[in-house]
Amino acid sequence: MRITVLGGTGYAGSAITGEAERRGHDVTSLSRAMPAEPVPGVLYRTGSVLDDAVLAESVRGPDVVFEALSPRGELAGKLEGVVGRLLPLAAAAGVRLGVLGGASSLEVSPGGPRLVDVRPPAPEVAVEVHTGIALLDIVRGAPEELDWFFVSPAAGFGAWAPGERTGRYRLGDDVLLTDENGKSLISAADLAVAILDEIEQPKHSRRRFHVAY
Repeated sequence: MRITVLGGTGYAGSAITGEAERRGHDVTSLSRAMPAEPVPGVLYRTGSVLDDAVLAESVRGPDVVFEALSPRGELAGKLEGVVGRLLPLAAAAGVRLGVLGGASSLEVSPGGPRLVDVRPPAPEVAVEVHTGIALLDIVRGAPEELDWFFVSPAAGFGAWAPGERTGRYRLGDDVLLTDENGKSLISAADLAVAILDEIEQPKHSRRRFHVAY
């Protein structure tokens, strides 16, 4: 398959591009800068998704576009607008769109409060957390003809807890998954495994799913 990863050199994006290339797909990464350690076989392109021409070009050609951009730096407070503009472009191009969000919109128990309501984010990450929540609402309002999926990783997902590739994971929907110790964790490598499994064998058309151990 032809797969384009927006933010393909970031923490999550680099794991996704690496997993996709490992499985033999035709992979393009679009990001603001080249990676320090390029993955052989991946086509790296540079550009800003704030440029409408760059965003429009990203949906020309691939079967799947996966958005793994970080709402930091120049994208702080702007990623919502980027994804909002990406939805009709992907729909018009007939491209399947995947979006990486966060865990804060997940319920801590069925029908219960959201994680963000019981564990408010620290001020320094509040913008990122609320962007992840907003993206889910934006994607759920996508044109009916767009085949999208939205991925919420575990609550303990991040570069501070990288982990290894085990090839195992559990899937949930809108309720936070935890292990026997009450932890919600997933490595970038195993999140990428789950995302590529969904790309290769779609099971969550126009739905959010959650990935954790």
